[in-house]
Amino acid sequence: MKTLAQKIIARAAGKDAVEPGEIVTCKVDLAMSHDSSGPRRVAPMLEALGARVWDPDRYVIVTDHYVPAADPDSQQILRFTRDWVQAAGIRNFHDEQGICHVVLPEQGHLRPGMLAVGGDSHSSTGGAFGAYMFGIGATEMLGVLVTGEIWLKVPGTILLEWTGCLCDGVSAKDMMLFLCAKLGMDGGQYQTVEYAGDAVAALDMQERMTLANMAAELGAQAGLVAPDAITRAYLQAVGALNGDGGDFAQERALADWRTDAGAPLLAHHVFDAAALSPHVAAPHSPANAAPVDRFEGQEIDTAYIGACTGAKLSDLRMAARILRGRRVATGKRLLVAPASLRDQQVAQSEGALQALADAGAQILPIGCGACAGYGQFRFGEGERVISSTARNFRGRMGAASSRVWLASPYTVAASAVAGRIVDPRILLEAHR
Repeated sequence: MKTLAQKIIARAAGKDAVEPGEIVTCKVDLAMSHDSSGPRRVAPMLEALGARVWDPDRYVIVTDHYVPAADPDSQQILRFTRDWVQAAGIRNFHDEQGICHVVLPEQGHLRPGMLAVGGDSHSSTGGAFGAYMFGIGATEMLGVLVTGEIWLKVPGTILLEWTGCLCDGVSAKDMMLFLCAKLGMDGGQYQTVEYAGDAVAALDMQERMTLANMAAELGAQAGLVAPDAITRAYLQAVGALNGDGGDFAQERALADWRTDAGAPLLAHHVFDAAALSPHVAAPHSPANAAPVDRFEGQEIDTAYIGACTGAKLSDLRMAARILRGRRVATGKRLLVAPASLRDQQVAQSEGALQALADAGAQILPIGCGACAGYGQFRFGEGERVISSTARNFRGRMGAASSRVWLASPYTVAASAVAGRIVDPRILLEAHR
């Protein structure tokens, strides 16, 4: 009886089975970097070694941090990235297409059973597709790029089971803020957290991506969701299971990537999704989360819908449900930075983006933007912000004196209308 994490790692290590605590060397199926973590950091080290990328087709590079270029330094970094990609023969280069964690799956790069690494702490997002993906630093990435391998200590698995169904106006972001408060930001113990249960099975892929993404906020190495029919439909739509998909394209293999009943677990937590209310995390930690009524009435200056965690198509749709026929409160501003060009285009075609604009939202360029403290729209001294991002650490998104509350796109949009933090279910109910 094995966990999903054990199965993936055993395959990558070329072994029949692995046990938690065992140290193994794994072949890497895919490596990913963005413009901040990628060529500008690894290229000088590769040159010093006289080495090349072990397999240019397995290295994906996305520009998302320094786009659009806001200053000469950004321009230089992007120019270096583009030139190096061409010189190194990197075919999977996605330039100004959106945030890497969203672009990677929508471009068909991820499949269940893969072992993948990324040069960003939120690389755990790939776990939503049943891939074991985790973030590494530049030195580790250098080792991967030269050898195509990485060593790791086989993790234990903490199973987070959500029974029942989420209520309207409650989302995966609320689940994660609840977990951050309940388990703490080291609750994942640098192990694997796996999300399961009826409530998780009912989520679409982008909501599952939010769960896997914020495994990083739990201190886990990876966050996994076992693949199912919803996963399969998404992968088929983006072409990931078509053509030369190898073992990952096989129906039998897809069904095998799950934790066996009776597999050994570090812990098994069960939560009632129906009892969950919208959550908000106070400055300056996602662990400072509590039900929204704890914060109702808190005045805000800015509402921000952005980041890989909070501005995907599913997130934009949530915000549009709240904002249709309404306006952002006088004297307040709503900033929206879509997570990918594809999601922005679909939201535009569906009318969701127009609903946001009609409500008074300012649509910003796609990319990481304020979430990672890049670009022109960082928050000012003393600014009070409610944000759909994953983190609200002091000074991360702008001035150290700014204060950021975290919430779901529902709650962020509702608070933009009210001018203060408010329960989004009140506004949803008024629309019925």
